[in-house]
Amino acid sequence: MKTSTLPPLPSPRPLDGHPEGVTDDEFRAAMSRLAAGVVLLTAHEAQPDPEGPRGEDIGMTATAFLSVSLDPPLVLVSLREGSRMDDLLAEQPLWAVSVLSESQRHIAGRFAMKGRVSDRLLFEDIPWVRGEVSGAPLIGGALSTVECRTEQRVVAGDHTLVVGRVLSASVPSEGGGPLTYFKGRYRQLG
Repeated sequence: MKTSTLPPLPSPRPLDGHPEGVTDDEFRAAMSRLAAGVVLLTAHEAQPDPEGPRGEDIGMTATAFLSVSLDPPLVLVSLREGSRMDDLLAEQPLWAVSVLSESQRHIAGRFAMKGRVSDRLLFEDIPWVRGEVSGAPLIGGALSTVECRTEQRVVAGDHTLVVGRVLSASVPSEGGGPLTYFKGRYRQLG
């Protein structure tokens, strides 16, 4: 039987101002090599109005999303602490996730934009329906959708980890490949 020896790993090197031995750029580059699925996280920001209920739909592209538990059904999403979505989900517990298909790159890009004028404009020309449980937009053509209620929030560094109980899940009859994010770009499998 043949055995092979792997080359030794380089020794960790402490860097000035970074006692953990890694710079922000090094960490970002290393994590960009982890392919991730792309989802659209949405919520409805209800606003009191004496003439009746109203509010604004907000959305954000996310890649830090994962399944946590089957019993009970739990998912987790990571949000930049202090972002509009983080602030909204700290106040109201219902939200939704649409798992984007490879044909929905334009949706991911649109909701990843910074400095946008109005979230209302972001939903224009995109097919969606209002979730019956969360009231949040569910994107048409998504590979799957889930509606959730926040169960737990944990601050981790400059992000908030939001654990949600899945209250509703849907998988449309159409298929398609997933939209992924790898090395700073949206990609398709295959």
